[in-house]
Amino acid sequence: MSTKNYISAICSIKNGKVFVNNTLDYTFTESNEPIDFFKSVYKHYQLNYPKFYKMDSLSKLAFIASEILLKTQAISKEHTPENIAIIIANSASSLEIDTEHQQTINDKANYFPSPANFVYTLPNILIGEIAIRNKIKGENTFFIFDKFDTLFMSSYINSLLNSKKASICVAGWVDFYENHYEANLYLVENSEKGLKSKHTAEELNKRITNN
Repeated sequence: MSTKNYISAICSIKNGKVFVNNTLDYTFTESNEPIDFFKSVYKHYQLNYPKFYKMDSLSKLAFIASEILLKTQAISKEHTPENIAIIIANSASSLEIDTEHQQTINDKANYFPSPANFVYTLPNILIGEIAIRNKIKGENTFFIFDKFDTLFMSSYINSLLNSKKASICVAGWVDFYENHYEANLYLVENSEKGLKSKHTAEELNKRITNN
């Protein structure tokens, strides 16, 4: 089926590297620790949002990927907040912070559940962080898949745009568990801008992978 929706920009983050529109944009080699890399990206791209340091690792990853992605075009000037959607998926849900939170309540003799951890024990909280930062008020959904389902995501988002429930969507994959991380976020809209790649499963398979 043909589509009139197009991928206009992509940001991918994996293995200490940041790619913008499939071109290497930044590399970090000083440490293998994800948190060191995330902080380095935050500073390198001059992202100014103090709340970043309070986020869990999954939200930090989503935040830096979305910030870099949204620097590619001023979507807030072209779309109303209600017409901007966020659709993201991953495989591990919020298991990383869930495990940390569980450890704080396992030992009844040293019981210290952290409200700061508990806040992030839902994966869609990362969508909330992106929405609050960018004043986005449109539809948002978080899916859990074994791997990035390009057929489902392309069909779901195309339907969203074609039905006029949104005019642009921040979409993709953000996963973090046991120090393994990957983010592939992209913009899709119903006009040819930026990359001008048709929003199809085939095109997503070419441009976005999480192997």
